[in-house]
Amino acid sequence: METNPKQSIQTILDADSRFRRPCPSRKKRVAVVTMGVKLGDETRGYTRFRFLSELLVREGFEVELFTSSFQHWEKAQRDTTRECYRAQPYRISFIQEPGYQKNLDLARINSHRIAAKNLRAMLRERFEADPRAFDLIYAEIPPNDVARVCAEEAHCNRIPFVADINDLWPEAMRMVVDIPVLSDIVFHPFSRDAHEVYRLLSGAVGTSDEYAARPAKDRSEPYPRVTVYVGNDLSLFDAGVAENAGAIDKPEGEIWASYAGTLGASYDLATLVRAAAILEERRRSEDGGPRAGGRPVLPPVRVKILGDGPDKAKLEALAAELSAPVDFLGYQDYPSMAAWLSKSDIVVNSLVKTAAQSIVTKIGDYLASRSPMINTGSSPEFRGKVASEGFGINVEAEDPVALADAIEELARNSSLRKIMAAKGRRVAEEQFDQPHSYQTIVDLIRKLI
Repeated sequence: METNPKQSIQTILDADSRFRRPCPSRKKRVAVVTMGVKLGDETRGYTRFRFLSELLVREGFEVELFTSSFQHWEKAQRDTTRECYRAQPYRISFIQEPGYQKNLDLARINSHRIAAKNLRAMLRERFEADPRAFDLIYAEIPPNDVARVCAEEAHCNRIPFVADINDLWPEAMRMVVDIPVLSDIVFHPFSRDAHEVYRLLSGAVGTSDEYAARPAKDRSEPYPRVTVYVGNDLSLFDAGVAENAGAIDKPEGEIWASYAGTLGASYDLATLVRAAAILEERRRSEDGGPRAGGRPVLPPVRVKILGDGPDKAKLEALAAELSAPVDFLGYQDYPSMAAWLSKSDIVVNSLVKTAAQSIVTKIGDYLASRSPMINTGSSPEFRGKVASEGFGINVEAEDPVALADAIEELARNSSLRKIMAAKGRRVAEEQFDQPHSYQTIVDLIRKLI
């Protein structure tokens, strides 16, 4: 039966007897597709789609999780025969992907393209074996070509497709490469694929309001959409703190301003290093001297950088050059990271001016830490949230003096830190805790099928 892509999902369902035939004994089946997820006993990766899959199973769905054979964070192929991948409440099916070594290069583009082709074959095999193999396909975007396969296969099989929008390609890519005309040509395939995904979707889940609204630019028909932040599982965060915080020795009176995440192009750690050097110079200049207006003394401030990435060596060299009080702690597993953040007095969301990110993954952990946040991100949505919710301070990106000023303000004022910390934790509990917030995704899926 030919269908009009502009028809509503309900119209399609009403017109096709397959979707009206009662089948009380059969659970609804959902295909969840993600190229980046931490599975089994892996220590690195996103938990969003694993948690969603677990939640859907608890809510009475059958779930098959499709993901790459290539572990993005480790830059290595998974041993897909391991028992830890089978001992799950949902089925895991690995998409064969050759892999890549850099996050932005032609090898990655080609790798995703091959994965998309292989995924299409896998989905078609499922539907050929059982025309009712799935009742809905839920897939992340990006990668755009993988998401397009999901959208098209769902459309061909007359089932709903939901896009989980957690970044914008090619918009984010232009942050790194923005050459007039050439970028338009190079990024055209990403724009084309995104257009098809947004045109064909039945519903959208965005990791920010901006992302959830993005498909409206490529379609005239309304669509159900919800915003569900990446978030975290607060119980796991708190367990990590309880297990590891006692082993972290923090000198009395020292203020820690911490960053956790990738040391790469989007994140402006150089400005944070420079701010640390400025603060140390200010502290030394006032040490023992009079304080204007009875201002509290500026305590020693140390910057803690948790994470790894291509810019680490360069940042370490800059810190050494400036004699900046910065400690590079390297990659930390999640429980350890939680403990370090909980020991911190301030957390810093440090982004470059051109960063396309809106509400990034680390925000849930930052809010959970009971530490006030300094945000340099330019996203109007998140800057508005910082101001309205009252859990931090917005400063202009790439301005070390402005960043140093914000850290100094919080370092001198323990009462303000406590107030902002309490507000941040409340936001974490109400809006970022996965067991609570992800129920919204389940509700959307129920409405569509």
